[in-house]
Amino acid sequence: MEKYKEEFIHFMIDCGVLKFGDFVTKSGRKTPFFINAGFYRTGSQLQMLGEYYARTIHDNFGTDFDVLFGPAYKGIPLSVATAIALNEMYGVDVRYCSNRKEAKDHGEKGILLGGPIEDGDRVLIIEDVTTAGTSIKETMPIIKNQGNVNVMGLVVSVDRMERGQTDKGALEEIADTYNMKTASIVNMQEVTEALWNREIDGTVYITDDDKKRIDDYYKMYGAKR
Repeated sequence: MEKYKEEFIHFMIDCGVLKFGDFVTKSGRKTPFFINAGFYRTGSQLQMLGEYYARTIHDNFGTDFDVLFGPAYKGIPLSVATAIALNEMYGVDVRYCSNRKEAKDHGEKGILLGGPIEDGDRVLIIEDVTTAGTSIKETMPIIKNQGNVNVMGLVVSVDRMERGQTDKGALEEIADTYNMKTASIVNMQEVTEALWNREIDGTVYITDDDKKRIDDYYKMYGAKR
């Protein structure tokens, strides 16, 4: 595993973003782990997060695109932090854009905030996690309604490696459905490998019991390989 990936896993632990226990995802699945990007709360945390995303984008998509689209609400700070990091790390200046939950009828009217999306734009979507592809179904029409644009792909922080509507992984299914590339900073196999029976500041976050619960979860919801 690349060093920056292991550093990112520790970073999620430090920020309280990655947790283990009993949770329910947006898609209704009961899960033994949860990733909540809402716990990136300080300037330094957002700066580091943007840098991890920027590196992943650079390595998987390059930097030749126009708009970084972050779906409301968590995608808003993600798109801003990453746009800044792309400029600082690679010298590229892309527009950030997000949607509003409700269209604004005064001032800067419309459904979008940030930079506009225009005909011919190359758009990259940025999200925190994708479990079953639910969010992208809501996001894609918003982007496509703005004009004749090329949605290049989707980048997330963690690939949960779960199946979507078919036996394929959610990210693979999204790639096939929308004919675009997908990428993640890390996946849950890498997370498990980095944390299972390994101590971080005196705490083991994935014990043997936790590992069994995770394995059982993937027997039920894991993507077929």
